[in-house]
Amino acid sequence: MSIDPVERSRGDGVFSRLADALRSDTVSGFLLIGAAVLALVWINSPLGGVYEGLRSLSFGPESLHLNLSLETWAADGLLALFFFVVGNELKQEFVHGELRDPKRAMLPIIAAICGMVVPAAIYAAINITSPETIQGWGIPMATDIAFALAILAVVGRGLPPALRTFLLTLAIVDDLGAVIVIAVFYTSGIKFLALLAAVVGLGVFWYLQRGRGLAARLNASVIPNWLVYVPLAALIWLLVHESGVHATIAGVSMGLLMRATTLPGERQDPSHRVEHLLRPWSSGLALPIFAFFSAGVVFDGFGEVMQDKAALGIIAGLVVGKVIGIAGGSWLTTKVTKAELNPSLKWIDIVGMSQLAGIGFTVSLLITELSFADSPEHLAHAKTGVLVASLIATLLAAFVLGGRSRHYQKAGRRSDPTGSPTD
Repeated sequence: MSIDPVERSRGDGVFSRLADALRSDTVSGFLLIGAAVLALVWINSPLGGVYEGLRSLSFGPESLHLNLSLETWAADGLLALFFFVVGNELKQEFVHGELRDPKRAMLPIIAAICGMVVPAAIYAAINITSPETIQGWGIPMATDIAFALAILAVVGRGLPPALRTFLLTLAIVDDLGAVIVIAVFYTSGIKFLALLAAVVGLGVFWYLQRGRGLAARLNASVIPNWLVYVPLAALIWLLVHESGVHATIAGVSMGLLMRATTLPGERQDPSHRVEHLLRPWSSGLALPIFAFFSAGVVFDGFGEVMQDKAALGIIAGLVVGKVIGIAGGSWLTTKVTKAELNPSLKWIDIVGMSQLAGIGFTVSLLITELSFADSPEHLAHAKTGVLVASLIATLLAAFVLGGRSRHYQKAGRRSDPTGSPTD
């Protein structure tokens, strides 16, 4: 049975338009938020047990330690695809974009560090006299990059692209720092042999893209590259997962190792080519599924929550600590170092973005589980605290960044990262 060429072209056109739509941050943002809202409504409804049962369904080979729940597959597996795309995008910024200038790249990196230290310190100060909750100091350190970028896309369509790059860099550094904290303070042990093997795999991944020796013969062969890279990427992910380090690190590491320059005879570098291919899958499939399974948090009694020092420390750390750490740390850095803020941005933009960084969700919930695994009451209160803090941070950021977006649109600024808007 043959397919009519016209019908084939129509089908290709539909899929092409769908893929283009899913590459939009705004479309992917609405999908992510919609999935999260659906999860919150479902789990807090009379059918919440059905959601919990679905989320806890497990599958996968036990022999490889991969008999995981749907929730874990979404957070460790599908989210690794998103982190690969994000790491790849960040690599392009370091090679071709905003972060080529060390004075610009330094600022979001230092801001990320300050944005981890200050919330942790605030939490510790509130819980210093509470030995049963002090171990949760790492919870407010993390920024949920997926939700933060989604909210920014929805409320900040008129904002300069430099602000998204700032948030992207900050959130990647933030997540790497949070994973290190989990590995050092919240993990019973790291399997260094598996971690070393993953590093070797990453070295092979890097070498194969260089276009020399064996890599050149591979690129010139008739064997499709994906037959080599997909199994290699899966092996690296498996080794990182086995090592005890959060598996999404495999995704961001491979993304940062992508080659973003062209070789003789190439029309496009692998970094841009792969991003164009994978972004619709990341935005349209991986992120909504991850949001659906990770956002299902049961609202606990609000009065009891506000009396729990763990929840108070989390809310204060994420809502207040992130702003002080990121905005304050950035401003101070520009005063004592050669780091500089992109001239298309104002400090009020950084304040709004700092509020957005108070969305904790995924990694915060992960550290919450590790911190209070033996204390169900504190665990429930802390989870609610993460949810409340993330909601407050979203509303504050939407108010500030929405206003700034309208300002830029009125001022006629249209995606010009080198221009200096009039305030």
